[in-house]
Amino acid sequence: MRVTMIGTGYVGLVSGACFADFGHTVTCVDKDAGKIARLQKGDIPIFEPGLDELVKDNVEQGRLFFTTDPTAAIRDADAIFIAVGTPSRRGDGHADLSYVYAAAEEIAGLIQGYTVIVTKSTVPVGTGDEVEAIIKKTNPSADFAVVSNPEFLREGAAINDFKRPDRVVVGTDDERAREVMRSLYRPLFLNETPIVFTERRTSELIKYAANGFLAMKITFINEIADLCEAVGANVQEVAKGIGLDNRIGRKFLNAGPGYGGSCFPKDTLALMKTARDSNAPIELIEATVRVNSARKQKMAQKIIEAVGGSVAGKTIAILGLTFKPNTDDMRDAPALDIVPTLQAEGAKVRAFDPEGMAEAKHMLKDVHRPLRLRPKRRRRRHHHRMGSVPRA
Repeated sequence: MRVTMIGTGYVGLVSGACFADFGHTVTCVDKDAGKIARLQKGDIPIFEPGLDELVKDNVEQGRLFFTTDPTAAIRDADAIFIAVGTPSRRGDGHADLSYVYAAAEEIAGLIQGYTVIVTKSTVPVGTGDEVEAIIKKTNPSADFAVVSNPEFLREGAAINDFKRPDRVVVGTDDERAREVMRSLYRPLFLNETPIVFTERRTSELIKYAANGFLAMKITFINEIADLCEAVGANVQEVAKGIGLDNRIGRKFLNAGPGYGGSCFPKDTLALMKTARDSNAPIELIEATVRVNSARKQKMAQKIIEAVGGSVAGKTIAILGLTFKPNTDDMRDAPALDIVPTLQAEGAKVRAFDPEGMAEAKHMLKDVHRPLRLRPKRRRRRHHHRMGSVPRA
């Protein structure tokens, strides 16, 4: 099939490359001429394991293209995916949908023939209705369907998540659109991946509900960790003991400095806003957001307490700056709270991240790389210099 991906950010680029690897012809469109030029040269602007090879292979096979001109890409497409950013809106925490709506207006004026328009971006309930209204207003004669198809990609494991997902969620009541989506995901049907067809609004809410629950699970084990410290218990063993219950599961039960990244922080805020606007507030999610925010500051205080109550004049080494391993994503990373707090208390911070140093330099001030470690000389014929700090 002919697929157009609007947006070459994390979701758009990974999804476009994977659809191309399924055998579809995919054109990725972005207004950022510099980014497109880099992609056309094979320079991937984000770090994701295996993505550079996947893009290279499908470009060479003539299935994956990059352009700043949407005209032909939209006109000839069977399916158009909107994969633009939906950051938290300043002031109220709601998702900023301006990029989604701008993409809908542009698509409306260019589509020809029956076209399926898919919201891949994470969007609040009812966004698909608004996208549909925009297209109808802009192009009353257009033959199209708007579908919700949320992504469930984990940074650092996104390609595997796309090709071997737990499930694919598709929200539409249009049977023609369902057939198009079945064709797009045909390799997954052959692998008997669960494909969940729902109404569009239900599909939109599934994404937020899933991320809200996982954020809540992370925050739960962090609170249990505090209790373990207070009573002399081992949180890792507690997590193992409850995780073996298949009603709970082992994942997302690793105590730490709180969640961050591109999804959980903004999605929990957007879910809170949607719930409040609907007069159905979700107090568990509101508590999760509040506790997670406090957790990051608490971790800095734990470090200060561990070195005797003051870090003034001390050098602190921090291994890992991004919000999780195998990514260069610094969005809402706990390090953005922990490092400045330590610096404000007088500490000198030396930090290292295997993938995130370039991004961290833009977001953290006065952070020094750790000195290269050298082993003591040994009385042996050969001695080797240690390599770089291992991946966090």
